[in-house]
Amino acid sequence: MTLTEFETSLKAEQPNNSISIQLQSLWYDGKGDWHKAHSLIDHLTDRESAWVHAYLHRKEGDIWNADYWYSKAGKNHPALSLQQEWEQLVAYFI
Repeated sequence: MTLTEFETSLKAEQPNNSISIQLQSLWYDGKGDWHKAHSLIDHLTDRESAWVHAYLHRKEGDIWNADYWYSKAGKNHPALSLQQEWEQLVAYFI
């Protein structure tokens, strides 16, 4: 799957259930459903999920919480736009 194919899949009603939970979360975020995206990832504690969690809180505007999750992910707060970070995350998890 490519980033373009992932973006095209946002036209569907539901994400492909064979993709990772991290990609499912990013899929719902891409559809504009922040709450669903967050509910899929907020209980996971691995580094990769923490990265998605950090991005979601950054998008929400909760920078303190985002920085906490970036720390858990072993990442720094990025100097990217939210769209660029979303694309970076999708590309990573594909």
